[in-house]
Amino acid sequence: MTRLSVNINKIATLRNARGGNNPNLLQVAKDCERFGAQGITVHPRPDERHIRYADVIALKNILATEFNIEGYPDQRYLQLIREVKPHQATLVPDAPDAITSSAGWDTLRNESYLKDIVTEIKSQGVRVSVFVDPDRKFVDGAAKLGADRVELYTEPYASAYHQNKEQAVRAYIEAATLAAKLGLGVNAGHDLDLNNLKFLKQSIPFMDEVSIGHALICDALYLGLENTIQLYLRQLR
Repeated sequence: MTRLSVNINKIATLRNARGGNNPNLLQVAKDCERFGAQGITVHPRPDERHIRYADVIALKNILATEFNIEGYPDQRYLQLIREVKPHQATLVPDAPDAITSSAGWDTLRNESYLKDIVTEIKSQGVRVSVFVDPDRKFVDGAAKLGADRVELYTEPYASAYHQNKEQAVRAYIEAATLAAKLGLGVNAGHDLDLNNLKFLKQSIPFMDEVSIGHALICDALYLGLENTIQLYLRQLR
């Protein structure tokens, strides 16, 4: 089964726009789980423009499903991982001021930097996923780092899906197949939605997890959060 992890960054963005605690981030996270989500993802950034570091600490104490913390592995992120010990740490190469993720790691060029970080996080009993483009050499590089999983950056797939979905998914099948051969789990995320998710799942049936935030929250504005989560889960079955 491919798990659905709901990224709740956008809920925090809405809350922060007016101050206070509406919507209540912790309650939304618990509701996502109650409605069927099998995990919660957050990506705290240094400016705390959406998820705050205090949110991450608070979520640790109330979540019943898998907790995935994404981020650039600077010292503040690593300290958060040590303190929270989530189920999964997803390492992304975002600059501190990035609006959103726009590329995966070059795991060859950054091998010396990432290898010690992966080792340190794993020593905390935390699973490590490395965010990569669907390129065989970067998948191979992630395996050499000692990572547990790769998360395939799916924005290029989503962008090309409506033109030629078979061509759009080809590199992802090749990257995921190599990952499995190397003993890596396979996650996916970025711009996945109700239009393109089912075909990706059919093409890579052994995916472990997808992390979806922006599209899912946008759909929930029209369809309701519970119904939307169920619709996404249906695409993965």
